[in-house]
Amino acid sequence: MMRWAVIICAVALLASCRHAADELLEPDRPFTMQLPAGFPAMPTSDDNPLTEASVAMGKELFFDERLSRTGMVSCASCHFPERAFSDTLPLSMGVDGLPGMRNAPPLVNLAWHSGYFRDGGVPTLEQQAIAPIHDPLEMDFSITRAAADLRNLEPYASLSRRAYGKPMEAYELTRALAAYQRTLVSGWSRYDRYTSGDASALSASEQHGLELFRSDALNCTACHSGFDLNDHGYHNVGQYLSYSDPGRERITLVPSDHGKFKTPTLRNIALTAPYMHDGSMATLEEVIDFFASGGQPHVNRDPEMQSFALSPQDKADLIAFLLALTDERPIDQVP
Repeated sequence: MMRWAVIICAVALLASCRHAADELLEPDRPFTMQLPAGFPAMPTSDDNPLTEASVAMGKELFFDERLSRTGMVSCASCHFPERAFSDTLPLSMGVDGLPGMRNAPPLVNLAWHSGYFRDGGVPTLEQQAIAPIHDPLEMDFSITRAAADLRNLEPYASLSRRAYGKPMEAYELTRALAAYQRTLVSGWSRYDRYTSGDASALSASEQHGLELFRSDALNCTACHSGFDLNDHGYHNVGQYLSYSDPGRERITLVPSDHGKFKTPTLRNIALTAPYMHDGSMATLEEVIDFFASGGQPHVNRDPEMQSFALSPQDKADLIAFLLALTDERPIDQVP
């Protein structure tokens, strides 16, 4: 009888301590997002609302190398904040220095996307978080193992209880990472100031580059339009006659999708070299020359791909405009 009394007292004491610890936690609050002028409202999720604790937890996870098998690779290993959360290598490197399948794209304005990865292989940011952690060429680990290893460590123990009311498991890990990535918003460039009415924000050269960009002759806005300069669609631009990477076809299994890849945003393009899905183009000059050529005559090449000619000055002005798409303030809004 005495033994059971001791056990009951111990359980009660543990529950009391846990309750007291929870009472000491600062209450969670909605995360205050700042959106650029002219941006649509950010899509919200009842399943994963943005809160101060959830985005703080997601940021900690994003930079935590313990999400990988070797403890040496984090999300930020391939998505550098100073490069608009893109990579500097043609093919991003994972555990043991293994090259990945593609060039890591910039992570901006993801809250408005409907498909992720260059082939749109997953429909939500929560699902997207799973793939790189499990991919043997990226982090080569288990999301359940990662959550178990970290759940009792600070700041995860406190942040998870604040954000989700329970210790972190794989479910909470994916939601926190997704929450943080939704806060990475790009839309504070000189181009944005210009389109908001500040005529002095762009030089004469940059304004002429914008005119060329919008012209029917170049037709850039067929795919790069809207607040994100991105149609969020999938296109074969005739980069190759024979693609080693099937692109969108890998997901849909539809032959007409072979060689199609998700349109990248042009925001911060000065920071996100190398370019294309395989990082095969090192400079903006090389990219412009390719599009001016009209691309290779692949059977799935987008009909919007048409050749055009630019004078040296026109080319310089177009590049000057593209450089004006760089944000003037940090993309990361999480303290």
